[in-house]
Amino acid sequence: MTSPQTTPRKPRRVRHALAAGAVALSLSAGGATAWALDRFVIQHVEIADVSAYQAAQSGTTGTGTGTTSDSGSAAGGGAVTTGTSYTSGSSSINISTVTTGSGDSTVTYYVADVVLDDATTLRSAFANDSFGENITETTSAIAEDNNAVFAINGDYYGFRDTGIVIRNGVVFRDEGARQGLAFYRDGTVKVYDETTTTAEQLVADGVWNTLSFGPSLLDNGQVAAGIEDVEVDTNFGNHSIQGEQPRTAVGVIDDNHLVFVVVDGRSPGYSAGVTMTGLAEIMQGLGATTAYNIDGGGSSTMYFNGSLVNNPLGQNKERGTSDILYIAQ
Repeated sequence: MTSPQTTPRKPRRVRHALAAGAVALSLSAGGATAWALDRFVIQHVEIADVSAYQAAQSGTTGTGTGTTSDSGSAAGGGAVTTGTSYTSGSSSINISTVTTGSGDSTVTYYVADVVLDDATTLRSAFANDSFGENITETTSAIAEDNNAVFAINGDYYGFRDTGIVIRNGVVFRDEGARQGLAFYRDGTVKVYDETTTTAEQLVADGVWNTLSFGPSLLDNGQVAAGIEDVEVDTNFGNHSIQGEQPRTAVGVIDDNHLVFVVVDGRSPGYSAGVTMTGLAEIMQGLGATTAYNIDGGGSSTMYFNGSLVNNPLGQNKERGTSDILYIAQ
């Protein structure tokens, strides 16, 4: 197995001024401030060229962003694209907008109904094509770097150092901590307990991608119990994901038939956001039998055909994230 690269190359779109400022502050500040800067601001690059690393691990020859492995290919020629849809062969993406309520109780969310010709068509990419902590780009920037026709924000793996991270069939982290979501090469998608298995075993069982956030929203089509009390992280400043919030979720309707939902929030009159139970009910209404919550708040974003679909925080401004799920053109 090829060892991860430990010397970071110069990443794209890195905010050098912010990083330099953070370092300076960390040197002059003491105690908790220095710790917080190191933990949440300063980049810690573990693998500087993920594309090359994935190619080496999977035995493919492609390098650079936007490449695909021999087990899955990006959608090719003959694709038909409209303002809200994309079709290529037996794969399809259909985007719709839903608005409910009125006044300050208005909720606006965006639905992508996705049918895949092959499960490995749904891929993952990291910010700056690098793996580690505190490495961020916007969903749109990562999508453009990877020639994506469709993308949503991922689980923000780079905010934490726990969780099983398998992307495009390659293991990046094996620190089981919570409920995860596993996408298999055969088109099935399952919620699983990270603490009862290993990344190596998951890959052996055919897992293509994992997400580590949660909670699970639906159990056999029914709203999961206790979802309003889940704490995904218990580190400083991130204890709760409750209340009416912007949300992103993945739902499973059938093998290779997925539904992605991004709910905007914190914008009275446009979209208040939803509770975890409200998100589960949206997924249930779309026909999902399994559904899973991923990173939300200002990170909740949906991208399609060169443009941002939703309106994060009502400001038309994306917040950086560490990873995306996408479908290439």
